[in-house]
Amino acid sequence: MGKKYLESVKLIDKNTLYTPAEALELSVKTSKAKFDETIECHVRLGVDPRHADQQVRGAVVLPHGTGKSLRVLVFARGEKAKEAEAAGADFVGADELVQKIQGENWFDYDVVVATPDMMGVVGRLGRVLGPKGLMPNPKSGTVTFDVAKAISEIKAGKVEYRLDKNAIIHCSIGKASFGAEKLVENFHTLMEAIIKAKPAAAKGQYVKSVSVASTMGPGAKINPVKVLEG
Repeated sequence: MGKKYLESVKLIDKNTLYTPAEALELSVKTSKAKFDETIECHVRLGVDPRHADQQVRGAVVLPHGTGKSLRVLVFARGEKAKEAEAAGADFVGADELVQKIQGENWFDYDVVVATPDMMGVVGRLGRVLGPKGLMPNPKSGTVTFDVAKAISEIKAGKVEYRLDKNAIIHCSIGKASFGAEKLVENFHTLMEAIIKAKPAAAKGQYVKSVSVASTMGPGAKINPVKVLEG
């Protein structure tokens, strides 16, 4: 562990459950890298991801964005391709993009959007895009005929959240340079979306634990009862 990390650890009490505002203030304070660190939120849910009816997945536009400029690739043809280009998509195409991805192992993009009629084509990339979390999905709003809206939201700071195999959601909520106040607003927006997405099959305590941390810093635990409070 580096000297800066060890100094940061001293600022956070591992046995304390903080309010979101306190935890995010600490995340900003313990962000000591020379670059603008990303603030990550980690939420453990009381669901079993092995069951299809207990999956939690969706997307939400953070009020202050993520601080990252995302490159959007759109699979579309005809008028929808023109709409995507006009809306600011970084790459637009159809079969030729599939060939480029398969043949050149090309991944110079962050989000993939597709019109529903293109999913037969995009489906051939499932084994390639799936493991990287890039496969378009209706639940995250990336399979849609309204490509202009999808691109606009992604560019404005839309983030996707989904469970991993350990029933934990890992999601970026901004940069340390945002300051605690903006990060708190982004945090609340994300948590509201996750709570609304609670599966009907989920029993018992839904939000088990929540923590936030900068890219290189230690985590601060948030009291699950306080997730929608200041």
